[in-house]
Amino acid sequence: MNRLVNKKPAGLPKFVLWFAWIPLMLSVQSCAKETEMTPKNDIVNTQIETDSIVLGMGCFWGAEKRMSELTGVVDVESGYAGGDFEKAGYQDVLNHERMIKMGRADERNHAEVIKVTFNPALVSLERVLIQFWENHNPTQGDRQGNDVGTNYRSAIYYISDGQKAVAEYTKNAYQQALTQAGLPTITTEIAPLRNYNSAEEYHQDYLVKNPNGYCGLGGTNVAYPGSEKSKGPQHPVLNSADLNQTQQLVVFEAEECAFCKQFKSEVLDSWKSEVPIIATLNPNPPTGWKLEKTLFATPTIVLFEDGKEVSRFTGYNGDKPRFWKWLGFQLLTPEQQKIAFEQGTEYAFTGSHLDEKRPGTFVDPITGEALFRSDTKFESNSGWPSFFNPVEGAITEHEDFSHGMSRIEVRSASSGIHLGHVFPDGPAPTYKRYCINGNVLKFVPDES
Repeated sequence: MNRLVNKKPAGLPKFVLWFAWIPLMLSVQSCAKETEMTPKNDIVNTQIETDSIVLGMGCFWGAEKRMSELTGVVDVESGYAGGDFEKAGYQDVLNHERMIKMGRADERNHAEVIKVTFNPALVSLERVLIQFWENHNPTQGDRQGNDVGTNYRSAIYYISDGQKAVAEYTKNAYQQALTQAGLPTITTEIAPLRNYNSAEEYHQDYLVKNPNGYCGLGGTNVAYPGSEKSKGPQHPVLNSADLNQTQQLVVFEAEECAFCKQFKSEVLDSWKSEVPIIATLNPNPPTGWKLEKTLFATPTIVLFEDGKEVSRFTGYNGDKPRFWKWLGFQLLTPEQQKIAFEQGTEYAFTGSHLDEKRPGTFVDPITGEALFRSDTKFESNSGWPSFFNPVEGAITEHEDFSHGMSRIEVRSASSGIHLGHVFPDGPAPTYKRYCINGNVLKFVPDES
């Protein structure tokens, strides 16, 4: 299985490594915020430490798209920075550039920039800057392609001495490669960040909103030294031919990821769900399959159907019921969801398994964990499948005072879904009747 490698950049001096990897030592790998449970996606509120750097690559439309494609980048925002005036918008920058060209202004103009926010546990600052150097031409001065002006200059605006050190180091390394290729000197401005302004909303994700939009961004076709190895971890991409085409869960992990190990020990190692699952240390989707967006935290569990992502669960902090609830929204029908998550009840004599008498096991429809054996099932004439004894440890009991009644609710211990109620009017030896909604049971017959 592959691993998302997060090692020290080869060849960096010790003082560079010290500054550049401070954010990594502080980070934990999971997602940055919590959202309400939705039927499609779920994000756990395990916090991560992120870092950011501001880069000028000419037109910020293409720069935003290129940098957002890098695994480990959490967000890319278009903006303006590096100028002498504190506040600026798009028209301000254009107007000031005209004044400069007319000789009527000598204040430094802002550059079109992008603020790249990334997870240092998944991608190093050096890797971010390799993406920067290779995806524009840093030797052109105040221009990129057909875009000419000081506002289109190449720039790295740092926020710490550590970032400055990595910027200078990677600049020198890339200059050697450019010189060997016969290209001129790098003109990239490397300076402290000042006067950053977020760009207008219509500039954000511009090429996503306008796929045919123009942006004259192009690289030099000169590779950064050693970048073929640094472009990503050397772990094979999953072969989709070996996976389930109808429904397949893929766990995207990182090598140094405590929550990945926790998910493995608490969920993966005892997996019994009918949906096949596989883990990988390569951040790319299986061959020929498609992710909706790049990964920004680990572990991320993605459900694919017919080769396309239909849902994802980002982050895991030991809250198994939350994970199973997310998966339940993907596997259960609306009728089953109403029972499982809203304590609903099917109409008497309408549910599944009333007449099931074969030897076998009734299991949780999400986790696949055993709930009841068929030899504990009996005819109660109540209209619901009834059992006098559950599998040991399979259920939990809870007081229920809904609908003006006092009852004992029964839930699945593995997923937490609502199953039904238990009453003290069953047969020997327990004298209990576990009255269960048949539609949230799955029957697995014994092998003959």
